[in-house]
Amino acid sequence: MRLFVRGDIDGFFGLALDNLVQLLVIVSLCKGVLHFSDEILFDHVLPGAAVSLLVGNLFYSWQALRLAKRTGRADVCAQPYGINTVSLFAYVLLVMAPAKQHALDELHYSETEAALYAWRAGLVACFSCGAIEFLGSLVARWVRRVTPRAALLSTLSGIALGFISLGFLFRTFAHPIVGLTTLGIILMVYFGRVKFRFSIPGGLVAVLIGTALFWLTNPDVWSGGNVISALRAALQPKDVHTPAFHQPLFVYKDLLAAFRAGDFITYLTVIIPMGVFTLLGSIQCIEAAEAAGDSYPERPSLMANGMGTMAAALFGSCFPTTIYIGHPGWKALGARAGYSVLNGLFFTIVCLFGLLGHIAHWIPIDAGMAIVLWIGIVITAQAFQACPKEHAPAVVVGILPGVAAWGTLLMVQALNAAGYKFSEERFLANGPGTFHGFDNWIEGGFALREGFIFTSMILAALTVALIERKFLIAAIWAFTAAALADFGFIHSYRYLNDNTTQALFTPAWPFVAGYAIMGVCFLAAQRITEPTESGH
Repeated sequence: MRLFVRGDIDGFFGLALDNLVQLLVIVSLCKGVLHFSDEILFDHVLPGAAVSLLVGNLFYSWQALRLAKRTGRADVCAQPYGINTVSLFAYVLLVMAPAKQHALDELHYSETEAALYAWRAGLVACFSCGAIEFLGSLVARWVRRVTPRAALLSTLSGIALGFISLGFLFRTFAHPIVGLTTLGIILMVYFGRVKFRFSIPGGLVAVLIGTALFWLTNPDVWSGGNVISALRAALQPKDVHTPAFHQPLFVYKDLLAAFRAGDFITYLTVIIPMGVFTLLGSIQCIEAAEAAGDSYPERPSLMANGMGTMAAALFGSCFPTTIYIGHPGWKALGARAGYSVLNGLFFTIVCLFGLLGHIAHWIPIDAGMAIVLWIGIVITAQAFQACPKEHAPAVVVGILPGVAAWGTLLMVQALNAAGYKFSEERFLANGPGTFHGFDNWIEGGFALREGFIFTSMILAALTVALIERKFLIAAIWAFTAAALADFGFIHSYRYLNDNTTQALFTPAWPFVAGYAIMGVCFLAAQRITEPTESGH
């Protein structure tokens, strides 16, 4: 099999657009939410991402060529690889943003020091995720065997639906000309199963049209009143990082400092589940590749995935990489091994030479948000499609905590935007009662938000067991939840003065009791109930 074939061009555009959107989102969130300096973003985060993307893409290309040589086939497609979308949002919103707020409110750091603290917390999360996947490759099949697919996929769906899809859906309808047009193109191409003539990738068409509409409808661009001023505004961006070579820097000292500061313990309820989900999601991607005719060995694929993520953290990136879903689609496009090489080389150049600031200026996030919205939709739909239909209620149960956590985040943002802040004492004294008058039980939302990834997986898993009338298994899951609440991994929180919460890691006794009683009910079910075939 040749390294490059024509189909690799189509595959490169599709994979590169996907990764480009992830990097644009990284720049947007790091600047807009975390307020990272150019030094952190362009000297550390993006070069670290370049290292991980290059290492992973080259490995999976080599792996495809090796498989082709061993089997004598010329149609082997490399596994797609890039920034992990779900972890990107989870680590920004659930690790780095709370870490920065903690540094500002509790440690009284300056804005610059707090941003550095948040970045180091992100390094811990990223490195730990890679380590979990690397080590988990040894026991991945056992974990997958004892955890129902509905529990795994629905938990990812809750994050995808709340923290990805709904946020970008709001943004789509806030900018309807760009948002609805690009959304329509993406839905038409990917769900309508059509392609543009001359094999132009649908994602590329959506981004180009979205970019054109953004510039044509942007009032700031046309403030000069003529085409010349508009072109000048587009071609001469203000306050954009000047392109320059940024050598990847080894940041193990910052990583060690973050581990010593205890950030690993503080964010375990996010880090461990995300690491496990990345591991299991990668296994499913490997199985999808095998179903398409390309059988890759499981252990080296997962180890390489974990090493790519750990390399990202060691060189300054807070964002894990992973094997992507969609291998059969890339293979159907005619992509083989070369598209992965092109993807790695392209983003190495973009990230190391600081070109992403200009790309982010010329191609606004609005132009590519339909692709990210589509990813969230596909992840959610897959949870229903890839599970037995009788497990659909369990999928819904597993989705609810993620959506609830996102809803709680919206409430906190609304309070802060209104300038209405409870102190911890005032909230505990009468804050919940204020919300109860509107039938809003906000304290339940706060409790659910802490460790919601664990909660989602457990509730979905025990619901699957109940559907299958495996009451002992359901009881074990309930007692597992009680143990996690006892250790403070779920539902244990402390209210902060900025209306946010922080994991407390002390026993949440009411939840320990509630889950324990639930488990006892399940154990007693075989004696106090009888089967019925009538469904509800």
